[in-house]
Amino acid sequence: MAKKRKRSHLTKDYCGYLFISPFFIIFLIFGLYPLLYTIFLSFTSFDGFGTPDFVGIKNYQRLLEDDLFYQALGNTIKIWITNFIPQITTALVLACVFSYTKVKGYKILRAIYYVPNLVTAATIGVFFKSFLDYPNGTLNQLLMQAGIIDKAVNFTSNPAFMQNTVAVIMWWMFFGNNMIVFIASMTSISNDYYEAARIDGANVVHMFTKITLPLIRPIVLYICITSVIGGLQVFDVPQILSGGNGAPQNSLTTAVSYLYNQGFKNYNYGYASTISMGVFIIIILCSIIMYLGYYRKKKD
Repeated sequence: MAKKRKRSHLTKDYCGYLFISPFFIIFLIFGLYPLLYTIFLSFTSFDGFGTPDFVGIKNYQRLLEDDLFYQALGNTIKIWITNFIPQITTALVLACVFSYTKVKGYKILRAIYYVPNLVTAATIGVFFKSFLDYPNGTLNQLLMQAGIIDKAVNFTSNPAFMQNTVAVIMWWMFFGNNMIVFIASMTSISNDYYEAARIDGANVVHMFTKITLPLIRPIVLYICITSVIGGLQVFDVPQILSGGNGAPQNSLTTAVSYLYNQGFKNYNYGYASTISMGVFIIIILCSIIMYLGYYRKKKD
């Protein structure tokens, strides 16, 4: 007689759902519900009191014609590009140095480079605001004591200088984190590839461009997308340096700063929600473009 096959039984233990339920409860309350409510408010006129008045797509029409929003978005993109290019370049160079060369005290150096990422953006913003303050800021005092300038200079009145200052701060804060991610990806590459390349006569540049970069491309994509998400949401440092008003000449008014001012200063929550949806859509589009660009290159 043929042996009877044992029927597999799926154990239905509902205790598992109990353990994973906190995540879904927190997500529904603090993630999904605020998102849906923001979408709803973007179609209303609401000052925080009473009942929101439905206005249809008027807020979106206003957003498309809002010059200040375009200026804030342009400031945000400019600051992001200015800090991201040197940020990823510095992270890649340091990751290569720490991964493929023997540097004394490299563990301490990695920790030092990563430390700025642990400090809150608000704290760093307050520090640089006091550093650049006019006329008694630390920078002015140092330059006058060194005899480089005769009287205090109002650095905070120069739009280009302030935008580049924010870019430098963002670079300093986040290149260490990207460096750690690159180091983790580079050290996971098998050394056999490099040994074979050395036997074939490849130099360091060839190994980096033909072996390292292609194998860490998914990590580069991840860093680019997360950088876009974070860069288009930059808020703390520009807000503190400008005192919340985007000075000088609205050069430090970012998209999220403009959103904050509309919502919490002008009490125009409906239009603030529309701005947040606009920023959200732009982030989604940028992420999709990067994602599609990555896979197109991969197929080529």
